[in-house]
Amino acid sequence: MTPDDTGTAAPSKTRIEYLEELGDELVKRGFRVRLTLPRGQSPSLHVMNPDASALTENILAEQGADGWWYWWSWAERIAAADDVTAAADRVALVLAVH
Repeated sequence: MTPDDTGTAAPSKTRIEYLEELGDELVKRGFRVRLTLPRGQSPSLHVMNPDASALTENILAEQGADGWWYWWSWAERIAAADDVTAAADRVALVLAVH
């Protein structure tokens, strides 16, 4: 819970909400996305370039001491979760056909 401007506690976004936001932005850019909810594991966003189906990635959203971040499956940060545009830019760059 984080305080809002009224001084009361406001709920922070959930991991799934962050992933859905990123998914919405990536769909606008032409990517295919699917939210996966495996039992006993963290949810992830499966992203695929429809022009090159081999270009796929599973994106995670994790909270650390310095806030929420999007992460690649190989444990490297993509961008802060509150900067969906920057995260989508990086994902689009990595999954682009070169």
